[in-house]
Amino acid sequence: MSDVNLTINGIPVRVPTGSTLLQAAESISIRIPTLCYDKQLTVSGACRMCVVEVAGPAGSTRLEPACSYPVQEGMVVRTNTRELRDARRTIIELILANHPRACQTCIRNQRCDLQSACREYSIDKIRYEGEKRHHAIDTSSVAITRHPDYCILCGKCVKVCKEVQGVYALDFVRRGFSTTVLPPFDRDLAETVCVLCGQCLLKCPVAAIRDKSYLNKVEAALEDPNKIVTVQVAPSVRVTIGELFGLPPGVSLTRKLPTALRRIGFDYVFDTDFGADMAVMEEGHELIGRLQAGGPFPLITSCSPGWVKFMEHFYPEFIPNMSSAKSPQQIVGALTKTFFAERNRIDHKKLFNVSIMPCSAKKFEIQRPEHRLDDGTREVDAVLTTREFGDLLKLHEVDVPTLPDSEFDPILGDSTGAGLMFGVTGGMMEASLRTVASVLDPTSHPRLEYSALRGTGGIKRGSVLVGDRELKLAAAHGLANARKVLDSIKAGEEIHFLEVMACPGGCIGGGGQPLPTDEDSRRRRIEAMYAEDRGLPIRQSHKNPAIMTVYKEFLGEPNGEKAHHLLHTKYSARSPRGF
Repeated sequence: MSDVNLTINGIPVRVPTGSTLLQAAESISIRIPTLCYDKQLTVSGACRMCVVEVAGPAGSTRLEPACSYPVQEGMVVRTNTRELRDARRTIIELILANHPRACQTCIRNQRCDLQSACREYSIDKIRYEGEKRHHAIDTSSVAITRHPDYCILCGKCVKVCKEVQGVYALDFVRRGFSTTVLPPFDRDLAETVCVLCGQCLLKCPVAAIRDKSYLNKVEAALEDPNKIVTVQVAPSVRVTIGELFGLPPGVSLTRKLPTALRRIGFDYVFDTDFGADMAVMEEGHELIGRLQAGGPFPLITSCSPGWVKFMEHFYPEFIPNMSSAKSPQQIVGALTKTFFAERNRIDHKKLFNVSIMPCSAKKFEIQRPEHRLDDGTREVDAVLTTREFGDLLKLHEVDVPTLPDSEFDPILGDSTGAGLMFGVTGGMMEASLRTVASVLDPTSHPRLEYSALRGTGGIKRGSVLVGDRELKLAAAHGLANARKVLDSIKAGEEIHFLEVMACPGGCIGGGGQPLPTDEDSRRRRIEAMYAEDRGLPIRQSHKNPAIMTVYKEFLGEPNGEKAHHLLHTKYSARSPRGF
């Protein structure tokens, strides 16, 4: 591919043919403001915030959107003239003419791209007044809420749902001033195929899509003297919570989290990594059983609730392939209200179990009827996203980075590097292989890292020899990639073990993670997870003494009758239209 030479703000630039003006400017560290642009999504040029001046013949100039306009040989471009600043200022003011003015009470206050643009362009008054759109707030979903009056029609939510997730739960409807973003047939979100992954929330530059918060419910439980409140923390939260306190992505605060949670008032602090270790034992022995029985293959992982709901809507024919093991969250919840309650002589009905998750779909998962004890008690009572956890910490004036270290409570707080790996794409499969390979071939040197499953590629394929058996592996993250793999399997591709994570990057890119969650932050979070795993003394789930204690004292054996009753679940086909 040949290169193109042009000039931007008097600076010579050489970029590959096919580059856009925005990419050319970024290559020489010139920032052009955007609202609708996202590297991960197709370009629409909807907002026009990125307009630049392009020189024409005889000294004329024209305004072009930098995000979509291709570079041309000899082009002369300016990005920050007075005319451009005035044009961008007008664009912002026109958006504000139809935008709620509630910054002080808005959940995205100080984290809003529109607010940042107002500050950057010194918008200190509203010049344009006119008719405003008014749409009903959609609170039907258990995980996210829609506030269409705040929507600026950037289209990011529509594109991420189609292009990255392949779900198609949102789209533009109507025309002109009446244009809005809605689910199909103007239905409530809860009546659609939405899998509650929250990727639309991560992309929204304003507050048109929000968490459905359960902070008040958790606060009420903490203040109730008749409740014993436990909490579990998901693997990826430890490398993302620091971002809400000004730290860069990938700083691990693992040992500070138990201190923080006890200061808030939680009675027992557990680690979801323990549940991940237990999931490895159950799912790993499922894989061993299928290898011995000759199938059915592939065995497909089940720890991502957004993926599970997607499968139930669009690929229910794969239900027999799904691991029946519950997610780590539900495993810790179930064992807290059974094993832990019995061991400590606590009435399980007094327990209120909270989980802190990177995932908005976890709020849906805890309400599935399959995730209740025999008496109907929920295994987990409330889920807070990483962002909500940050709000809770600040409400209690707890500054996590400055706290002393402490440990999680035993036994449900004891974990290994394998459990930690559940937080990254490919990590759940890698954790399982560490144990499966050791069980099937105990004389071999333990292999702890599987490079074929690492990296940020949307679909990763590989194979591994376990004894004399070759296992063909695949890991996909982002549900559009899951579609590709499942369609390939239906067409005849042989895969023995398949991991699917709903969110790009896995849990470190979950819909409940800090803003922004972009390509760079996902990469740095993943690197931090791998580094922490390498530094842990135990990196295989079957070598976790706490896991062995629970099996010995309570469950019996992996995939045994009691373990299957408490730690496994079932799935149901859902309408591919969501209703």
